[in-house]
Parts: sequence; structure tokens; C-alpha cells
Amino acid sequence: MISKQIMELHHQKHHQTYINNLNAALSAQVGATQSNDVPALISLQQKIKFNGGGHINHSLFWKNLTPPGTPGNDLASAAPSLKEAIVSRWGSEDAFKKAFGAALLGIQGSGWGWLISTSGPKGRLDITTTKDQDPVAADDVPIFGVDMWEHAYYLQVSVSCYQSTNHTDLSTLSTSTIRPAMSKESGRLSTGLRQRSATPLVLRIL
Repeated sequence: MISKQIMELHHQKHHQTYINNLNAALSAQVGATQSNDVPALISLQQKIKFNGGGHINHSLFWKNLTPPGTPGNDLASAAPSLKEAIVSRWGSEDAFKKAFGAALLGIQGSGWGWLISTSGPKGRLDITTTKDQDPVAADDVPIFGVDMWEHAYYLQVSVSCYQSTNHTDLSTLSTSTIRPAMSKESGRLSTGLRQRSATPLVLRIL
């Protein structure tokens, strides 16, 4: 589980930074296009890819969260067809969790782990990873993703160390689970990222 503090920082600082940088790059792209500045257009491609991917990935990430004690916490009731497909593909939910966890732990550096539907919304389920902020391949549909960047958990490490040495009670922190959401949502660019819920959001793998 991840604490309220880091989820708020993740949402309000890190995702907002991707949006700000993407908007700046897109604005610069307009100017470079109008002036026919080809070197500038080429140099902007990586910024648009990185920050655009960060925005797309995080937009889906927030939609995968649901407050504790809600129907979305239970895969069988929230998405019975998805549960059936997972069991059909991996044999059991536990087997899927092990395979998904192994894929995430195999990421070198920063990246994302995904459950996807290959080649469209009715394709075969598969587990994949993407580097840095690269989004899922265009032909595949992300069902849910887990952010494996340090900014998704680094404060949790310090909080856990503090708890173990000072016996701090963190039991009052709110929790939520990943909610399955088959979407290709890219999100609408905004100069201000709104808080999606007043309820503190904390992540736990299915």
C-alpha cells in the first residue's frame, strides 16, 4: 500500500509537471511549425513523447483507483468478465498476480507494468511493460497500469523506515485498490490538474 502523502504528491506535483511540460512543448511546436524550423520540431519530439506519455499513463492510473469499501474493490463483482478472462489466461488470480509482479520487478530503471488487451478491446489478455513514460502500443488497450517510477513510492520507503524505528502508527491512512478500467483515455490538457476525489487514494495491486 502507498500512503496518502505520496499519492497527493504524485497527483499534484509529478503528473502536473508532465502536463505543464507537454503544454509548453506543444506551444513551442506550433511556433516551430509556423516558422518552418525543422531542427526545433525534431528536438521537440522527445519532449512531447515523454511528457505526453506521462500524462496519458497517469490519467489512466488515477482512473484505476477506487476508495476503500466500495464495490470496485472486488474484481468478481466489479468486472466479472475480466476476472473470468484472467483465470482463463493464467489459471487463477494468484497465478496472474505472481506473473504480473515478476514482470514489474523485471523492469530495469523506470517504467510501467500493464495488463493489456492485445490488438483491441476484445483481444487476448497479456502483461507488458513500457520504459520511462512510453504509453502502451497503439494497437493494444491498457486495462490497468502500475507506475514503477521512484516518484510513485520513494517517500513510502522513508515512512516505512521511520515507522519501524519509531513505532509510528500509520493505521489511520486510507486505502484503495486498483479498479479495472479498459480505456484508451488520453485526457484533456489543462493548466491545472483537478483533484479527482476528496478521499485520499492509496494503491494496492489486485
